[in-house]
Amino acid sequence: MSRILIVEDEAIIRSALKRLLERHDHRVSEAGSVAEALALDPQGFDLVISDLRLPGEPGTELIARANPVPVLIMTSYASMRSAVEALKLGAVDYVAKPFDHDELLETVARVLHRQASLQGEPPDITEPGGTRQPMIGNCPAMQVVYTRIRKAAPADVTVLIQGESGTGKELVARALHQQSRRAQAPLICVNCAAIPETLIESELFGHEKGAFTGASASRTGLVEAADGGTLFLDEIGELPLDAQARLLRVLQEGEIRKIGSVETRHVDVRLIAATHRDLRSLSKTGEFRLDLYYRLNVMQIDLPALREREDDILEIADVLLEKACRRHARAGLRLSRAARRTIRDCPWPGNVRELENALERGVILAEGHLIHPDDLGLAPTPQPPSRPRTPAPAVGGQETQETSGGEDLSLEDYFQHFVLEHQDQMSETELAQKLGISRKCLWERRQRLGIPRKKSPRRNIG
Repeated sequence: MSRILIVEDEAIIRSALKRLLERHDHRVSEAGSVAEALALDPQGFDLVISDLRLPGEPGTELIARANPVPVLIMTSYASMRSAVEALKLGAVDYVAKPFDHDELLETVARVLHRQASLQGEPPDITEPGGTRQPMIGNCPAMQVVYTRIRKAAPADVTVLIQGESGTGKELVARALHQQSRRAQAPLICVNCAAIPETLIESELFGHEKGAFTGASASRTGLVEAADGGTLFLDEIGELPLDAQARLLRVLQEGEIRKIGSVETRHVDVRLIAATHRDLRSLSKTGEFRLDLYYRLNVMQIDLPALREREDDILEIADVLLEKACRRHARAGLRLSRAARRTIRDCPWPGNVRELENALERGVILAEGHLIHPDDLGLAPTPQPPSRPRTPAPAVGGQETQETSGGEDLSLEDYFQHFVLEHQDQMSETELAQKLGISRKCLWERRQRLGIPRKKSPRRNIG
């Protein structure tokens, strides 16, 4: 069910349009002016339908303020001039009043369908070298990430990115910056874990000459350097408490004060933070300020681990392999079928960064035109401990009374025997369904019990 905001000062027209849209299963909110519409947060809707002439600001003012939500303009002045001007300003379409009901409904359906189809496209990122390419992956978890990026980027709010090390948190930060209104301003990236605790405040907020031993000249901090743009603080969970207090003031008041200075300066900075740690848990132990956590967590984006992106792994590997081949001037290298199976089945605790390193090793060590599993240098998957073979329960759930020691199987024994018995005939999805668990839970139990994953030959990717 789509959410639509109607902005119209004529109550009769507004009510009639609301009834029409609600009869066709849309949720509708109303506003009589641009100011009332902004109070309802137009970016929280799927479509804004606004009259061109309104009390106060014109309806076209909502085009930029609602972005990326599309704005459909209504005008009783059915002239091409007003329509073209609205389209030039970024309106998705226009309808002339008095409008035909069927025509309006058809236009609304077309705009909503187009918007829904755009939601699934990965955002483009311009890399430091100037190369522009989309983010990689189309699994459901990444579709959620892309939607969050599109909605959060133009909103100019603080964003907290959470995910394991190596999942691409800096890429998401770059996408947020490059799709925001600050895209032409600087993006300053800081790894809080890489700066010594004694220097972090000086690096972030700057210092005056003579503020401490060795401060032979005044220095501008990274927060001030990002003025007008975006500051990305990676691994913010490593930030010392004193620096957290200073950062909180930046978020609350938009002010900084250099070390050794009595003057405050105003800065206009959008903050994007990232961490692999649970900041809420850290706040309970006093390692992270709870008030800062609440300031940071206006919008949260959770990045999935590579092992949760099974459908994306080989696509990511192909892109990273192409880059590694260019770096080392080894065009034409390909992954063997066995190497592709190894990559697909590996749990990748280091995520994309570990995959990139493995492929770089493969490019360097490969002898011919194919990269084999040995070239990747991955640790072998742990084998299950040897134990007497016990008949596994039937797939239909019938229990087997015979056991090697005359005792019932434990839940872990049941799981291990069932998986080893049936994984050659069943896919991971079928195994999980028969066991009554999710695929993620199946993978986690495999890792805990040391059960290697096998694939039938028909599912190999070459």
